[in-house]
Amino acid sequence: MARFRLLGRALACAGLAAAVGFGSARAAQAAWAPSKTVEFIVPAGTGGGADQMARVLQGIIQKHSLMSQALVVINKAGGAGAEGFLDVKGSARNPHKIIITLSNLFTTPLATGVPFKWEDMTPVAMLALDEFVLWVNAKAPYKTAKDFVDAAKAGAANEFKMGGTGSKQEDQIITAAIEQATGTKFTYIPYKGGGDVAAQLVGGHVTASVNNPIEAVAQWRAGELKPLCVFDGKRIPLTEKVTDTMSWGDIPTCKESGLDIEYLMLRGIFMGPGATPEQVAFYVDLFKRVRETPEWKDFMAKGAFNTTFMADTEYKTWLGKAAETHRALMEKAGFLAK
Repeated sequence: MARFRLLGRALACAGLAAAVGFGSARAAQAAWAPSKTVEFIVPAGTGGGADQMARVLQGIIQKHSLMSQALVVINKAGGAGAEGFLDVKGSARNPHKIIITLSNLFTTPLATGVPFKWEDMTPVAMLALDEFVLWVNAKAPYKTAKDFVDAAKAGAANEFKMGGTGSKQEDQIITAAIEQATGTKFTYIPYKGGGDVAAQLVGGHVTASVNNPIEAVAQWRAGELKPLCVFDGKRIPLTEKVTDTMSWGDIPTCKESGLDIEYLMLRGIFMGPGATPEQVAFYVDLFKRVRETPEWKDFMAKGAFNTTFMADTEYKTWLGKAAETHRALMEKAGFLAK
């Protein structure tokens, strides 16, 4: 069976410590702080993982008074997130606008040809990495990923429908990798956000999805969806029960079921071009303090996130490698803009 490494642990766990020291960041904070409302751009639809994380961040910062100015979340999902990225790219030297990114940071310009690349913005910090899980309706007969793949092989071509967020983005890249690894063929149906995908799967309008944990955990807990495997090199290290019978750690890796595919997605922060080191340091320090709060730790656990944090040179190095990886994956899948 073919082997796929979409984003391996070498990228995912390059390190946990930010190069910008905590003390130096606090000193920089004293030198610069926002003087007006900060716009927090989400280049994705409402209800999805990035939107949920942005609103959790907003709530934590407000509750703990971590910033003197307000933080306002604004969704700009047009063009698979290109609307948000181009907005920030065009906001040079505006420290009152930040953006939370997912892997459409890489996939959107490659798939659409929109004039944007991650280097057009100023990297601030990686907040976490998001897992992907193969989900099916709780009433589906499949007990394992192998059961699901075997059924897809036995079915008619395109009979199985895979729901996902957007086109030629993370969810469809994983779907294409499954097809290539197993010889199956799915009908991929794109939706605006992970919340929509979960709802469609609950309603039986699609056969499966590869949603992030945070996007389907409520439906899993409610007994409406069930996870078959996680697209990571090892099981999620969380043992507290989510349902009466299962924890995140009870979900096998896809590799354990013979589906040797791994993929982890970025949840990172950027600013517009031309940001000063003092401005970047303020936000690095801000998000470090967010990470210390019980609300953030609870959110990380409930969403089964990989809690890797990076900043400065380490973060930029990771971004460069991830960009190269996505280009290779999308070229193989035939998703590059002509």
